[in-house]
Amino acid sequence: MRTEPTWRIPVGLLGLLLFLAIYGLVVARYVPEIIEGWPTLIQTLVYIAFGLAWLLPMRGFLAWMETGRWR
Repeated sequence: MRTEPTWRIPVGLLGLLLFLAIYGLVVARYVPEIIEGWPTLIQTLVYIAFGLAWLLPMRGFLAWMETGRWR
């Protein structure tokens, strides 16, 4: 267990917030134009997929924030 804070945690949180803001803006800007004519159920599934997709790289990112290594 760590007894002293590291610079990676605040930098990682700021990076995560920046990434999520950019990701959200890109999805909100471009996805509706692509899927606007699709059935509502399919649109819902697409937004669920995009809502969960940002979680994929989080395991490595959180490991880096805690240990300094990606694995």
